Amino acid sequence: MSPKPSFKQRLQYFFDNYMSRGTTALIGGLAVVSLLLIIVAGFVIAVGGHLLAPEGSNPPGFLEAAWLSLMRTLDAGTMGGDAGWGFRLVMLGVTIGGILIVSTLIGVLTSGVEGKLDELRKGRSQVLESGHTLILGWSPQVFTILSELNIANENVKKACVVILADRDKVEMEDELRSRLEVSGNTRIICRSGSPVDLADLEIGSPHTAKSIIILPPEDDDPDTTVIKIVLAITNNPQRRPEPYHIVTQINEERNMDVIRMIGGRDKVQSVLMGDLIACVTAQTSRQSGLSVVYTELLNFGGDEIYFTQEPSLVGRTYGESLHAYEDSTVMGIQKKDGSARLNPPMDAIIDPEDALFAISADDDTLVVSRHDNISLDEQAFASTEIDHVAHAEKCLLLGWNRHAATIIRELDNYVAKGSRILVVADPSVTEEVRDIERTIRQCSGRLANQKVEFREGDTTDRLLLEDVKAADYDHVIVLSYAGLDAQRADARTLVTILHLRDIALRDETPFSIVSEMLDLRNRQLAEVANVDDFIVSDHLISLMMAQLSENPALFAVFGDIFDPEGSEIYLKPIGQYVQTGRPVNFHTLLEAARRRGETAIGYRLSAENGVAERSYGIHINPKKSEMVSFESHDKLIVV
Repeated sequence: MSPKPSFKQRLQYFFDNYMSRGTTALIGGLAVVSLLLIIVAGFVIAVGGHLLAPEGSNPPGFLEAAWLSLMRTLDAGTMGGDAGWGFRLVMLGVTIGGILIVSTLIGVLTSGVEGKLDELRKGRSQVLESGHTLILGWSPQVFTILSELNIANENVKKACVVILADRDKVEMEDELRSRLEVSGNTRIICRSGSPVDLADLEIGSPHTAKSIIILPPEDDDPDTTVIKIVLAITNNPQRRPEPYHIVTQINEERNMDVIRMIGGRDKVQSVLMGDLIACVTAQTSRQSGLSVVYTELLNFGGDEIYFTQEPSLVGRTYGESLHAYEDSTVMGIQKKDGSARLNPPMDAIIDPEDALFAISADDDTLVVSRHDNISLDEQAFASTEIDHVAHAEKCLLLGWNRHAATIIRELDNYVAKGSRILVVADPSVTEEVRDIERTIRQCSGRLANQKVEFREGDTTDRLLLEDVKAADYDHVIVLSYAGLDAQRADARTLVTILHLRDIALRDETPFSIVSEMLDLRNRQLAEVANVDDFIVSDHLISLMMAQLSENPALFAVFGDIFDPEGSEIYLKPIGQYVQTGRPVNFHTLLEAARRRGETAIGYRLSAENGVAERSYGIHINPKKSEMVSFESHDKLIVV
């Protein structure tokens, strides 16, 4: 049996426990000691004042003595005018005690302030915001998303974006300052914590956020982390009664059903990244400029898609609504259940519960025009429709990543039977490319219209590109290698497209070149190669996520646009619609497309193809009455 602790041990144990309570407890203890010292000194002076006070002076009372003790505790120089040795000795003791207490208090306060600053530096304090956008996780996508949200909130008096990630708060703030220019009324707050931890999740105040964006981590299994975060939000014991609006991205299609299941009570909108990038790449490889069209529709810098209910158009047809707006371009109808019908039949009747969605500069510019007379140039319409005869195509795919197999399957939906695709990649570049031949064999079994071949080789080797006769192909797609960092992967891509452009210049047969870039900043370097189009995969996904976080109704619209079985955007020769070399307004182009069951949303001028400041010739939502003269190589952008 162990001996009972002594009084000294108990006292020491109590003192240790008290000291461990932190700065507030220490300050309280010092205040108590100071008060006791002052009371004792005041009592001694008040009781023995006739003995301590100098001759001829009246001894002070208790309150006056306590006040004198307090002054000497705070300021040692106050006792300089004391008289009487007894009184001086008492005040000396009080002063020495005061010096010890005050110096200790200063140390405690300094330590407490430093601790608080260190805590703030760690970013562990809870955010007390409401109506904010909460971003969970950190990746290069955060810069594009924040930039877009900053533009979207330019007209908002008070906007706030909170970032909660498992990173150092100061490091996040330094990166944001170096790569992002935030202006206007948008405040960005960074906090450190794991989004999958329920306690850390509360730091970002998810229950008061208007929308939550989940960024997947850059690891081998990002979908698992995303699912955990969604679970932590939707099944939180402190969750709010109202549905959460969550936007995220998923890499594997098999995980989409899991997201739908756990987000049944809420509005969880997940973008299937692989299918989206594959769809955009496959379509863009066959139509130069399409990725620019998508970028124009997805970013907040120009015109965006807005929804409106217009009573004056109820009972009229969709085809009639196309000419109703001078500064906006109608794209489709949103039904009462929230579904979107992009380019519905021209005779579809607009019901009272329906909303039109259109491309416009802002939601307040989506106003019906008062012009009743529409100026159409009937003489400018193309006399006959040009029949497009499908023929077998040859495609060269250089490089390999996780989107490659999906791109091949997507291309199979667009090419004619008998088409061929050659894949050239170097399996030794990264581990992720080692199983490329097995993946191609699995992919080939699902194809109906094209045959896939594989050749091992370095895609940056000029001799190899000439040996495979790159100039003989209709389309060339250059993909970034998986497993390399963005700068190394883009460097290889740049070398490859420079060789390809030089080969194209030496050959009389033109072929399109579409390249994937990982870092948007490298696109400017690549423009010297005059590539037909670029796909910046993370950039497009980030733009879409930012749009969805601000307007969840766009999810159905984007789903239709990027669904291979839904409505799609095409850039068609302008000569199929109107006569070239003759000035026409966009009303005429709208009508020419309407008569074919298509919705025109803009045009591309070939003379501006290489001008970045003019969006590479892409003009989305032009004014209806503006006159333009087109050349034979110009395109009409239609749905």
